[in-house]
Amino acid sequence: MKRIMVTGALGQIGSELVTKLRELYGNDQVIATDIRHCAGVIEESGPFELLDVMDANRMHEIAQKYRVDTIIHLAALLSATAEANPLLAWNLNMGGLVNALEVARSLGCQFFTPSSIGAFGPTTPKKLTPQETIQRPTTMYGVNKVAGELLCDYYYHKFGVDTRGLRFPGLISYVTPPGGGTTDYAVEIYYQAIQQGRYTSYLAAGTYLDMMYMPDALDAIVALMEADPAKLVNRNAYNVTAMSVDPEAIAAAIRNHLPHFQLAYEIDPIRQAIAESWPDSLDVSAAREQWGFAPAYDLARMTEDMLDKLAAKLVHTA
Repeated sequence: MKRIMVTGALGQIGSELVTKLRELYGNDQVIATDIRHCAGVIEESGPFELLDVMDANRMHEIAQKYRVDTIIHLAALLSATAEANPLLAWNLNMGGLVNALEVARSLGCQFFTPSSIGAFGPTTPKKLTPQETIQRPTTMYGVNKVAGELLCDYYYHKFGVDTRGLRFPGLISYVTPPGGGTTDYAVEIYYQAIQQGRYTSYLAAGTYLDMMYMPDALDAIVALMEADPAKLVNRNAYNVTAMSVDPEAIAAAIRNHLPHFQLAYEIDPIRQAIAESWPDSLDVSAAREQWGFAPAYDLARMTEDMLDKLAAKLVHTA
């Protein structure tokens, strides 16, 4: 990667990835794009362009203007938001992806887009879910992700586009607020632990889901994009995760620092149903063997860092 365009740069992943990429490759080498303006470090530290990913011509124009050699396509509706408006999700998630792939094909760019544990469904093996397995999701978001994995494979085999991708679990971060995902509780619980000393979970106790701390997710993107293409067998949808947890496990980790933290439950049937259709834990051996995936944060280390960073952030913004 030398000159990188990021779509959805103000979203959950993009807002942190752009900063990391600019630190690694130089501020002027990373072009951030999003459908909206948001004053802050992303727009102030390097090139920023307004972009609706449904506008294929505008996307091509920006990529050509900056002579990009890598496209990181992040713009999408997340799981719970997509389920509330499935037609919009299909049009945006798939239309934006096709446009980005076409730009990559026409300009010879390397390409990354994330997949998700949402690509799995209730008939997928739930424990140590294999890299290659049954994928019959029951949500529009999941349908989008399976179609996206296949589409990226197609562009690689048909057109030679150097496509790469990761199946992300729930991502936990102190930087960007949750954005409509089923795993958002795992971010919200830390905020409310500090602010209120209690949290009401919309997922039930015992609902195990894979999670990863954002620094590990960012490192995984860079490691995959820098990996030797000859070693990439799966290429577009590597299972990655750092921990399998339920709300009780996170609460217990928080109580190691905030002993009086209280956890209650008020189940959201839609998000509970989505969560129950996803795996409990993933087999990440393909990512480990093919490009050296190795997360640094477990639940205890992540919780300590989240609480420290959030406490400082919330004091500063109070």
